[in-house]
Amino acid sequence: MLIITIKQGKEKSLLSGDPWIYPSAIDKVDGKPQERNRPGATAIVQSSARQFLARAAYNAKSQIAARVWTLREDEPVDHAMMKRRVQAAVAARAAALRDADPQALVQLVDGEKDGLPGLVVHSYGGTAGYLVCQFNAGGVDLWKVPVVQALLAATGCPNVYERCDPLLRKGEGLLVKPGALAGDEPPQRLPVRDGKRVVAMDIRTGFAYPK
Repeated sequence: MLIITIKQGKEKSLLSGDPWIYPSAIDKVDGKPQERNRPGATAIVQSSARQFLARAAYNAKSQIAARVWTLREDEPVDHAMMKRRVQAAVAARAAALRDADPQALVQLVDGEKDGLPGLVVHSYGGTAGYLVCQFNAGGVDLWKVPVVQALLAATGCPNVYERCDPLLRKGEGLLVKPGALAGDEPPQRLPVRDGKRVVAMDIRTGFAYPK
């Protein structure tokens, strides 16, 4: 387990709810070299007085050195956490998903707001359609398998596709390898409702075709 020690006085933003820890706030990182070099490795964050502050995903390759998972010392970062948070995110948007136009892209997971830093998930076509996921940070990328399992269980949609933003992924030291994570890949062209109009879009990339 990595241990991140925060510089004296720099813990204030963390305690006030800021989920991001920048390199300038870190005094030192203790742990095995292979853990320190693995994007998204779980770390305990402590104050200069060695008091517990948080558990976070550490990434030495990112401009955001660590993203907070939890401020609770009694809450481990594990499969159960991923399942709980995915379920809560989907449940919070269940009504919007149920009432949405089948051709609309509905956001199901919104990163830090749902306690899943860097994860963005949209649904298209309900249970017969597709889930499009973006793992934009090292932490959620490490937990990709349990996250996808939880999404399948929470939504009943069998098709999960990973969309990759090359700039964000490379900035996190992650591979850019889009593709189906479960079930079928979305077609290259689908009708997507944007307000009152319908546009042809490749939901795998977000590219909207010109009329």
